[in-house]
Amino acid sequence: MTTLIDLAELGTVGGFFALRRTPAHDSGARPLAEAYAAPATGTDPLTFRVRKVAGRLGAPEDRIAVSVAQLGLAARLWSVALGSAALYGRVPDLDPAVLRWDADGTSPDDLWLSDLRPLPGDAETLRSVVQHGHLAPLSAALRDRYRISAGLLWGNAGSALVGAARELHGWAARSGRADVGERALELAAELFDHPVLRDTGTLRDTGTLRGTAFRRRSCCLYYRCPDGGLCGDCCFERPPQRSSPEAPSG
Repeated sequence: MTTLIDLAELGTVGGFFALRRTPAHDSGARPLAEAYAAPATGTDPLTFRVRKVAGRLGAPEDRIAVSVAQLGLAARLWSVALGSAALYGRVPDLDPAVLRWDADGTSPDDLWLSDLRPLPGDAETLRSVVQHGHLAPLSAALRDRYRISAGLLWGNAGSALVGAARELHGWAARSGRADVGERALELAAELFDHPVLRDTGTLRDTGTLRGTAFRRRSCCLYYRCPDGGLCGDCCFERPPQRSSPEAPSG
């Protein structure tokens, strides 16, 4: 295991694992800390992203677009951090004051970090970098302006973490890097040992992440979109009637 982080190799795992050192184009990318702190003006990054997702999905409610937008960003952050830690034993310092995000971009062009400063790749550092550094302030910002529950957003975070581990484990198996896959599962299991993630769902296969089987206790609400359906880890067995007043929020 090397102490250097090879972003080119990391990006081969999949688009969600990619992290650029320079912007892909002349975008309006801003530090994520600014996005979390910006007031809802209608043109601020978070509102822009939610409206973009709503338009793409035809979402009939704001909270559906909020959920899907937050889920996508959570998946990007977990993937970059978990992939780096499993492959290289280090994680980039994704300080929201310096990690830039293009609210109009998609992976791999939405995130870039000019200064690659490696941190230790243990679970507590990953938790500090992603969960505390990004997901907590992102959740607070979204809940401050939209009608959406904390349980739903943390359920998305748990689902995104398992998805990153699953993708990395599959890539490692195909690439003959079983050690990387095992390390990804070990780290993900450690990360789930925290109250806000532990209660987001059930890790099947005797309570471990072996096989990355996960059943969440909340729903991301995607099924409520015109062409939506249930995710593979959804709490529902079948889509509820869209006329039902509420979906569980965790």
